Amino acid sequence: MDNSEIVLYLVQNGIVRITLNRPDKRNALNDAMIAALKGALRRADQDETVRAIIISGSGSDFCSGADLAALRKISRASVAENLEDASSLMELFLLIRAVRHPVIAEVRGRALAGGCGLALACDIVLAARSARFGFPEVKIGFVPAMVTAILRRNVSEKKAFELITLGDEISAGEAEGLGFINRAYDEERLEAEVDNLARRFGALSASAIAQSKRLLYQTDSLSFEDALSAGADVNAIARMSEDCRLGIERFLKKN
Repeated sequence: MDNSEIVLYLVQNGIVRITLNRPDKRNALNDAMIAALKGALRRADQDETVRAIIISGSGSDFCSGADLAALRKISRASVAENLEDASSLMELFLLIRAVRHPVIAEVRGRALAGGCGLALACDIVLAARSARFGFPEVKIGFVPAMVTAILRRNVSEKKAFELITLGDEISAGEAEGLGFINRAYDEERLEAEVDNLARRFGALSASAIAQSKRLLYQTDSLSFEDALSAGADVNAIARMSEDCRLGIERFLKKN
């Protein structure tokens, strides 16, 4: 399989579907797949017709984390080489937040280790009820290091500690209860529910969604006062947009 087939890219009616395509390897992450994912996200971000992005996995699993070859590389590499490798995955997680469009993870089967981090890095996670999530890195003496930053923003400190230090898998139902994912559906309904959500985003103001997404993540590192100030700036800018002007006109005509 050449690199162009490791990640599939399909755009239809303003919705991009990015599919991890190593089903025989449970869509495990390697350098080529990470690079292809970043390329696909940048391509979607530059397309003015796009309104939402879906990331899914081919076959029975979403993504099982690093593959065996990647693990062997980690065990033999120097500190500098491992830092460069980790930085590439970090860029992927940051890019998901940086693209303008909502990014939806569609999870079937297992989402483990870096694959679980990939799902959680998305703006919204919808999963089949049969899906499983977890960070098993500790079981091989490894640390779910970067994904901890994402996990900590999704669940309580106590639950995050349990998940990263025991390495247990949890069900989609438990993940939904923790706020780990947005919603779980019967598997036969999942794709339709994901497509419906993507179409809902497509019917809304692209500029308002992009500004809302950027502001939400920007406030992660801000004090309450600075977060309010950033919100005031975005508020003022949004009022000047064409989407806002037309939206207000439509609202006033109805009332």
